[in-house]
Amino acid sequence: MTTLLPRPNLPTARPIWRTALVVALSAIVAACGGGGGGSGGSTSANSAASGSSGSTSPGSSGTGGSNSTAPSIASFTASPSAIGLGQSATLKWVVSDSSHLTLGPSVGSVTGTSLSVSPSQTTTYTLTAAGTGGQVTATATVTVGSVALQYGSMAGADLGVGANLNGALPFPSDNAWNTNISQAQVDPNSANLIASIGLSTGLHPDFGSGTYNGGVIGIPYVVVSSAQAPVAISITAYPSQSDPGPFPVPANAPIEGEPVNAATGGPGGDMHVLVIDRDTNRLYEMWQSVPSHFNVAGSSWSASSAALFHLDSDNVRPTAGPDWTSADAAGLPIFPGLVRYEEASAGLIPHALRFTVSQTRAAYLPPADHYASSNTSTNLPPMGMRVRLKASYVIPASFSTESKAILQAMKTYGMIVADNGSNWYVSGAADSRWNDSALDSELEQVQGSNFEVVLMTGIVNGQ
Repeated sequence: MTTLLPRPNLPTARPIWRTALVVALSAIVAACGGGGGGSGGSTSANSAASGSSGSTSPGSSGTGGSNSTAPSIASFTASPSAIGLGQSATLKWVVSDSSHLTLGPSVGSVTGTSLSVSPSQTTTYTLTAAGTGGQVTATATVTVGSVALQYGSMAGADLGVGANLNGALPFPSDNAWNTNISQAQVDPNSANLIASIGLSTGLHPDFGSGTYNGGVIGIPYVVVSSAQAPVAISITAYPSQSDPGPFPVPANAPIEGEPVNAATGGPGGDMHVLVIDRDTNRLYEMWQSVPSHFNVAGSSWSASSAALFHLDSDNVRPTAGPDWTSADAAGLPIFPGLVRYEEASAGLIPHALRFTVSQTRAAYLPPADHYASSNTSTNLPPMGMRVRLKASYVIPASFSTESKAILQAMKTYGMIVADNGSNWYVSGAADSRWNDSALDSELEQVQGSNFEVVLMTGIVNGQ
């Protein structure tokens, strides 16, 4: 009798020929780009390499594009940002990780890093950078005025007191006074700095057509030619920080605060004298100025300090040493920051403005070069601090052309702290054409809370 042995408990085996067939079929499916199967939903080789066929949103890496980097526009600027009708500006950009650039309106695809444009009206250009990682955009505005602008050349200016400049502008277009800061970052301490000047205090035009204490309101200036004879200047207070002269100052040059038709006695206050030589592109400024007919000696002008500026260069005052004052407490030139009727009435002020605050700190920020305080609080403005009217502030359509131009300049170019004085006092040139009531009533509606401080870098602290 034969005894049957127990059958071993073996796993069910797949026939060898069937296993080989499954492997072969899987390879064929993969090679043909078939969909992935099995746990985890792995993507086939072809779909992983090709990525998404659709457009990606800004900052997205796209399907299968885990190594893609979103394009970046480090900067997009217009230089100059303000031109006259028929003139050109250069759009410049710095872009990375982009395979295609387009510029609108009405331009299309662009290459390189710059493009010259000649818009017939104020135009905001949009640059779009696209790549496998998505797309990003940036904007730059070119403001177009009716008068051709000549940066760094005063040759087109008229002669005389309060003369029209006819589009002539101090300094090259890339100078700090002429730089568009509308897209600049906000300083992290902006709120405290603005609060120190006054959140609910309105703007005050420190210029106009009327008089105060018998003198015209504002800072006067005179334009001369190279034929104007230079005269000796006696520096009484800051000779070591002054340009010694001689200066081409006319005997009848207007003095800030000088009583109208004064026969005897001198003016009071800052007594600034500003002289522009249109032929040499030089600006001469004096503080606490006294002409010969008020001097005891009666032989020349005297001033507490005097400064000479080169209007055709970014090396604005090559004769100055570090920490020098000027006719201004900040060591800045005064004239480039004045509100002038000629520009305001034309609807375009293409430069930064000058203003005063009651408390500053012992520090300055270029382009300023001097401070006039012993207070070291970081919540107080340094000389040279720039503020900007917030983009969210809507300039009322009912405002006068002049007020709208002034406020737009504060949005585009901002205002620079230039001296100690009353808070939010905006400096300008005296002119009989100003409408004082409109200026006062309209500008005082714009308060400190409507401003922000532009990011400050390079602050020089006092000793």
